[in-house]
Amino acid sequence: ETGRGVIREAIRALKQKGLIEIRKGSKGGAYVKQIEVTNVSESLALFLKQHQIDPDHIAEFRESIDHTITTLAIARADAETKQNLVDKATEFNTMIAQENTAEAPLDMVKIGELDRELNIMLAQMSGNPVFEWIMRALQLGFSSYDYTLYEDPEYRRATAANWQETAQHIAANEPLRALASSGAHYTMLKRRIEQHSQNSK
Repeated sequence: ETGRGVIREAIRALKQKGLIEIRKGSKGGAYVKQIEVTNVSESLALFLKQHQIDPDHIAEFRESIDHTITTLAIARADAETKQNLVDKATEFNTMIAQENTAEAPLDMVKIGELDRELNIMLAQMSGNPVFEWIMRALQLGFSSYDYTLYEDPEYRRATAANWQETAQHIAANEPLRALASSGAHYTMLKRRIEQHSQNSK
């Protein structure tokens, strides 16, 4: 027989994880909550980080799902949504095109936020929520890999220009060009991860 203390501890743990809620009153008790997207993504991100996955494996997986997401976005998203992606990518490119000086340093936090927004926007355009959940998890757990692209001025400008180019191809309903641009992004990312790894040794 399970002791009451064990049950209380289990309920407390489930409540902390946001999986149940405690209701008071005559019909009170522990009820399973509707799990939010954020909870799912955070749990998946934590799981992936705990397993210390090789950065190349993450890049390879991201490239493979981006290929599918990009194809679906072209087929399923409406013209207005595609234009919103172009506008966001243009904003991103304009921000990064500015000179990074001591008097006017680039806002790296804002750059990271815009990059995440672009990735999640694209995933949402697939029309498949599972892609969005996984993309949010990857952004929560591994966006630091993308940041390596923004540490170097040359990579930073090339990455922003690539985002804008990819968005424009998506808006123009040109899957082959969009996929070629997306592939170029991952070529840069893999090269940058390799350089970063070598410099860390």
